[in-house]
Amino acid sequence: MTRSLDEANREISRVRSLPYGAARTQAAEQQVRLIEAEGPDKARAFALSVLVESLVWNGEVDKAYLPFTQLVRWYDQHPEHFDDMDVQGMFWTFKWMVGHLSDFPNVPASQIEATLEDMERRYALAGLGRDAVAFERFSLARTRGSADVDALYEEWVRTPRDEYSQCEVCDPGDRATYLVERGDAEEARRLIEQTLATGQTCATEPADMLSTLALIHLDAGRAAEAASAHRRAVAALAEAESDMAGARGERFELLARGGQPTRALRALVVDQRLLVQADTPRDRLIFLLHVVAGTSALLPEHADVPVTLDGVPATDVASLRTWADAEAETLARAFDARNGTDRYATLLARARATRPADVRLDLDVIRTGGPSGAPVAAAPAAPAAPASAADGAEAAESAVQRAERLVADGDLVSAAGAWLDAAAQAEAAGRLAESGFATAEAARCAQEAGDEDGAAATYPGAVARMRAGGVPHVDVVPVVVAWGPVAVTTGTGPALLEAVDGLLDGLAEPTPDADAPAPADAAAHAAGAELDERVARARRRARADLDDTAARVLASMGPEHAADAAARASRAAETYAAVDAVADASHAFWLAGRLHHAMGGVDDAIWNLESAVEGFGIARATEPRGAAASMLVDMLRAAGRDDRADEVVASLTR
Repeated sequence: MTRSLDEANREISRVRSLPYGAARTQAAEQQVRLIEAEGPDKARAFALSVLVESLVWNGEVDKAYLPFTQLVRWYDQHPEHFDDMDVQGMFWTFKWMVGHLSDFPNVPASQIEATLEDMERRYALAGLGRDAVAFERFSLARTRGSADVDALYEEWVRTPRDEYSQCEVCDPGDRATYLVERGDAEEARRLIEQTLATGQTCATEPADMLSTLALIHLDAGRAAEAASAHRRAVAALAEAESDMAGARGERFELLARGGQPTRALRALVVDQRLLVQADTPRDRLIFLLHVVAGTSALLPEHADVPVTLDGVPATDVASLRTWADAEAETLARAFDARNGTDRYATLLARARATRPADVRLDLDVIRTGGPSGAPVAAAPAAPAAPASAADGAEAAESAVQRAERLVADGDLVSAAGAWLDAAAQAEAAGRLAESGFATAEAARCAQEAGDEDGAAATYPGAVARMRAGGVPHVDVVPVVVAWGPVAVTTGTGPALLEAVDGLLDGLAEPTPDADAPAPADAAAHAAGAELDERVARARRRARADLDDTAARVLASMGPEHAADAAARASRAAETYAAVDAVADASHAFWLAGRLHHAMGGVDDAIWNLESAVEGFGIARATEPRGAAASMLVDMLRAAGRDDRADEVVASLTR
């Protein structure tokens, strides 16, 4: 039976709510096929727009061109089937297509130029503003390295903003990166700082701007400012959408040039996917150019430092530089041949000539240089602020109050030092539990400020003090869970696993006493049983958190630990499910599915991923459900189970 317009739009909207990936794209394709076969015609524009959007933002712009042209043709033939939102969506798709087609070197320049000309003509006929067109003309000239790029930049900056302009935060970000490129770094710095002061954010900002700002400061010899901008960039990157290849590449280059080779290579391990596959070929080339620059700065001093990266035939920094250079050169030649310029050859030559900065970044928040190797603050202690006593007189601010104030002010570096002061004072007074909590807060501050080494060195002492101070095991578990990511980053997993297993032993289910006498007071016994059950659920939940954390750490320690990691993940998933933590169970099933897939266990992988998708649906967790479904669909199709894959895709719109 043909769906009503409301029913069709509702299902298309569900597709649009999914994260970008195979599942969303295939669900969008299903909707287009269904509407083309059965109608309603008034939903076709929406369905085509969502398909174009799905393909563009999943890095498949070349495949998006066909539904894009179908959308435009449909508008020319049947404008009566477009409502105002459909028309606006169609004009937005021109921006996506023009802006992204140039990111693929196999797309002919004539096709890009024709699309831009059509965009300009249609915008003019519709009476729309020129800002979007002016921006796309400038961007295309910049991508190609055209001689008129400066003139087109100035024209864009002079053009008034309108409803089709890009977001108000991306606008100055794009201006700033171009200003740096043409040599106006200080003007770019002023523009970035002015924009940051507004507090505005979007999907990619302020991560992009902060990464650029950190390099501007490094080049100018302002090491402290570069470190501050870098810390803010790292925090912003954690919240950003898309692959952020440019910002992540700038991070690697900054660390490599700023005298932080270990941190640079760790960051590259985290971002290693971008070495072989980014959203677009141009994004990959930009990332590779930063890698060439960073590894060039590391040579010759760090040439022999070993590296291990998936899909990259390099064993040390020197061979990584050789490989990245060759890959970048292949892409640069392809883009320059299409563009008819030498823009990317010039950028590659500049990257090859990169040398270390004149200043060294100091990114330590906590150092292990105290007595007996105890952690100490890297920064000088922040002064205490006056606090009011009960009688109205001013009293000295305590270390804990100072730490909490600094955290609230966003000064995590100083806050870490204040928490360490509080920990030392509590330990000296024999309050080990309090000392442990304060030490954990210091580690967390270091972690959030990007000092993984300092955090990894501090968490073990926090856990030891908490346990020695008699803190209940369930209250120690959140600290171990927070410790997990830095144990992965720093390669200190064994210490965390030891802490996990020690807590698991103390959280084991007690054995019921079969010989216990019958209760004398039934009502009191019932109340006690209810309390016991709440405690038991909290303990089970804590065990699940520990198994989940251990699974993720084991998964990072190499394929020889994959089976143990998968077993722990499965156990965590089942325990989470038993305490009705459906979303957490789904994440654990998802991890188990990925691990089984890596080990070649197709059936086990599919079963776990199906459990994850089902659980995310129950929890109404749209984004992880779509991401897990994309993985499941790809796996099912690879296994020849297309009918089941189609069922999964269809289920996402119900």
